[in-house]
Amino acid sequence: MVTERITFTGHGGDELAARLDLPDGPHLATALFAHCFTCSKDIAAARRIAGRLAGMGIAVLRFDFTGLGHSQGEFANTSFSSNVQDLVAAAQYLQDRGMAPGLLIGHSLGGAAVLRAAGSMEPVKAVVTIGAPFDPEHVTHNFGDALEKICAEGEADVMLGGRAVTIGRDFVEDVSAENLGPAIRNLKRALLVMHAPLDSTVGIENATRIFLAARHPKSFVTLDDADHLISRPEDAEYAAEVIASWASRYLDMRPPAPPPGAPEGIVRISEADPEGFLQDVNAGPWHHVLADEPEAYGGTNRGMSPYGFLAAGLGACTSMTIRMYARRKKWPLESVSVDVCHGKVHAQDAANGANAKVDKFVRVIRLTGDLDAEQRQRLLEIADKCPVHKTLTHSSLVTTRLEP
Repeated sequence: MVTERITFTGHGGDELAARLDLPDGPHLATALFAHCFTCSKDIAAARRIAGRLAGMGIAVLRFDFTGLGHSQGEFANTSFSSNVQDLVAAAQYLQDRGMAPGLLIGHSLGGAAVLRAAGSMEPVKAVVTIGAPFDPEHVTHNFGDALEKICAEGEADVMLGGRAVTIGRDFVEDVSAENLGPAIRNLKRALLVMHAPLDSTVGIENATRIFLAARHPKSFVTLDDADHLISRPEDAEYAAEVIASWASRYLDMRPPAPPPGAPEGIVRISEADPEGFLQDVNAGPWHHVLADEPEAYGGTNRGMSPYGFLAAGLGACTSMTIRMYARRKKWPLESVSVDVCHGKVHAQDAANGANAKVDKFVRVIRLTGDLDAEQRQRLLEIADKCPVHKTLTHSSLVTTRLEP
């Protein structure tokens, strides 16, 4: 993933700080991410979700609203409506770059903002909310005793997330007057509502009201025991994978033509977690899986190991080759399954010494169907004809170059 640090002009003329996370491979779609109330573009959930989506071919722009994070301006002078205007400005920036967003993702109050903003963004085809309130005024319950001072004196400092944030009267009055019901009913975009039932900051009843107010197509996905900030990596990863899979039904994610000399495309592997071993494996633009190592070897066990993929390739190719042969012969083969295990064994006759070890793959093939002994033996022989088996048992050439 390549990340560009950029700025664009917000609603009031201030420069807003942003990060544009770009896919290493084909750019299939663009998303715009709105962070939670008084958070920033760099909150863990935003980073992780954007990174996972980029690994799946979706570029993501995440930015700091006016007066927050690294953006210019005074947060005390902002409102919910100005947040919506910042979102529109971000979408215009992307459109000017030729990558108009087809997907809006909003976390918490950012979810309410994308629901309000989507109607003014023609290219947007799908909207996702994560832990969003149905009523933006919901955020004022965080202000406690300071609410009276805000209304009386025009602003007050409120402790949010362990830091003091200046909240102005305009913000309180704006969110108090906001009614998202009509915007949700007239969204005219696909909607995915994601919420954790145990969310103690924005209750699950908010998701229910958003979902009931929306018209189809709409979907609801529970985030189980995730917290409001989606702080655990596995929860953010799950959310990203669901979003990417769901959005592919509504966005034009057709891939570009494969590069010359690669009729099956390119398999691209990139780090998903630089502190561990988790890898994004993209086989062209359509197929995405995870590779990892077991916990005993320092990984997180969220994907097959490299040797697991190698064994899977052998097993899949074996099964396909047997099926293809039986189909051509019109033999009564009902099903095929292949178990493969890998290990190192001593090569007693190896030229480089009796202590040398070689890779050993053990295949166990199961064939069901009304096959006679001769047919079963022939299919066993055919298993050794599979292309991956030939690759593994013959010499291969691997050439490597460092990209400048």
